[in-house]
Amino acid sequence: MFEIPKLHHTQSGNFFLMAGPCAIEGEEMALQIAERLKTITDKLQIPLIFKGSYRKANRSRLDSFTGIGDEKALRILQKVSQTFDVPTVTDIHESHEAAMAAEYVDVLQIPAFLCRQTDLLVAAANTGKVVNIKKGQFLSGEAMRFAVDKVRESGNEKVILTDRGNSFGYSDMVVDFRNLPEMQSTGAPVVMDVTHSLQQPNQSSGVTGGKPALIETIAKAAIAVGADGLFIETHPQPSIAKSDGANMLPLDQLEGLMQKLIRIRQAIS
Repeated sequence: MFEIPKLHHTQSGNFFLMAGPCAIEGEEMALQIAERLKTITDKLQIPLIFKGSYRKANRSRLDSFTGIGDEKALRILQKVSQTFDVPTVTDIHESHEAAMAAEYVDVLQIPAFLCRQTDLLVAAANTGKVVNIKKGQFLSGEAMRFAVDKVRESGNEKVILTDRGNSFGYSDMVVDFRNLPEMQSTGAPVVMDVTHSLQQPNQSSGVTGGKPALIETIAKAAIAVGADGLFIETHPQPSIAKSDGANMLPLDQLEGLMQKLIRIRQAIS
């Protein structure tokens, strides 16, 4: 059974990594990204959880890409897991999706906008899977203890918390690193969502913007503060990605970034 990777339980002492494309665009692309991620993380002894959304429910416009079909995308996630022997994570949006997604993946992710939805949290908890709850852009880290309680009081102790920044005005995000130790006080592993925290939502074009040049800055700071894991969306060609291309990390830059972050983790250990 998949267990949550913990910082001090890994042989290398490294943080763990949730990484992959924003959305599952197709089998070939998912397998290509997963193979590269697996090679890098095995080499650097970083525990990997492969990430991919089987459907994008939170889109700016009606004509935005949402997915290739739920079951098709979930089966691709399952194939990634079986091919590369890695756990997988995907987000769910409504309570009835929990049991369906749980048939294919190891970790159910609760989107930030939905972190207060009691029925959704309980449904995810009831599957027995690990539940990764993203902190709402409108919440403090301290307030996330209530989301954790909903999962634990439903009989599931397997919870991860992920920060993805806070709303700053109407069209920007800012990271308050006090949130990481505040969320760690719940006893749950805490992840920094590096790429989503650099989004610039609510643009007049209806397409979310971003500041990918600051990915390294946010990642370094999170590791220095003591994050247990990082969440990074990555793609071979972010400019043509069908979702969130404006704030994704080019896949060929990932290994170099991980090497720098390992050195920071070693320095503070």
